[in-house]
Amino acid sequence: MGVAFSLRWRADLPLPWLWLVGAGAASFGAVALVVLGTLSGWLPTIFVQGHGGTPQLMQQNAPAMNRFGLFGIRERIELREAEFLSPYAAKSRESRGRLRPEDADPVRTAFQRDRDRIIHTKAFRRLRHKTQVFIAPMGDHYETRLTHTLEVSQIARTIARALLLNEDLTEAIAMGHDLGHTPFGHLGEETLNELFPGGFAHSEQSLRVIDVLERDGKGLNLTWEVRDGILNHSKPRESVAGEGRGHAGTFAGEICRISDSVAYINHDIEDGIRSGLITANDLPESTIKILGETRSARINTMVCDIIESSWAASGAQTGKEPPIGMSKSILEATDEVRDFLFRRVYNVHSSSADGERARDTLIRLYGYFLKHPEELPEEYRRLDTDVERTVVDHIAGMTDQFAFRTAEDLGLIKK
Repeated sequence: MGVAFSLRWRADLPLPWLWLVGAGAASFGAVALVVLGTLSGWLPTIFVQGHGGTPQLMQQNAPAMNRFGLFGIRERIELREAEFLSPYAAKSRESRGRLRPEDADPVRTAFQRDRDRIIHTKAFRRLRHKTQVFIAPMGDHYETRLTHTLEVSQIARTIARALLLNEDLTEAIAMGHDLGHTPFGHLGEETLNELFPGGFAHSEQSLRVIDVLERDGKGLNLTWEVRDGILNHSKPRESVAGEGRGHAGTFAGEICRISDSVAYINHDIEDGIRSGLITANDLPESTIKILGETRSARINTMVCDIIESSWAASGAQTGKEPPIGMSKSILEATDEVRDFLFRRVYNVHSSSADGERARDTLIRLYGYFLKHPEELPEEYRRLDTDVERTVVDHIAGMTDQFAFRTAEDLGLIKK
């Protein structure tokens, strides 16, 4: 029996009232229920829809009308998740919750709400001026942290949808995974990791952004599932498979983890070609044969392989919890392209004049604000943390151009 809801309003009935609805007999038999109430000005009528569209009975335990006049929208989405998603999917209704309890939204599920909170942060807006690989490039078409984030989200959502996993959770994790990234890409991350005694990892900083730094120190109060996916999205240097480092606690988190690699490997090839560091013919010939010659072909190959290799996660097979990953041949080809990028693009650019200037800028900013903590923005000085932690929070939040401009204004580097 399918379920449909309808709402009728009655303003002409005296109070108290008794309304009895008898439902006609259909293939499931005749059923009649009584709805009692004492409400002023309106009366809801709710039907469970049977075959052929005939109202058959009145729903007793329907979601209540909320203060916005929206009737059970979120609950209906949650029911669809329970009915259609894989048994391995994280269901928003079954979330492990937030750091601080709060009322549910009338329209959005918990994971949809998290996604929206992330998109409206200051940290998310700053991503458009943060480097992916090439530092403050002059060209209009180089990748930024923001375009990278959108591409990760698109790839991850495609995989999640195909595997009947939670697309809303996947999108929320993808949108928030790089909120804590430094200016100047991974060069900036490596530099802060060397300077800060507590060490620095952008995945941990992303979690700090959403838990502490946003909303004037109150944080976003996101669900456990989104926070876990953001914290555990990074992979070791050796392979996109991510072996040797912890895994995310949900399949959505694992999808974002591998989608991050699919996105950056392919757009960094194009940026490397655009910069003149490599040409399309420099790519290892064996990887071209396996993955494809173009960006779209490579992405399609990788995504389809991930879906096929991870098909058990769709619920098609039961038993041992299935992994999210690639087949052996595609993984080896992908890792080979990744190693090629480190040799020919990442390492070369880090040692360039632009890379050295970026590294020197961060070192000088770190030293300056340690000596002059009173010049840190008030939003950071209000935090109950030590000076070094506060300095790292400030610098990690900077965009490329803002870091250069601040260092120039303070006389730390030449304009």
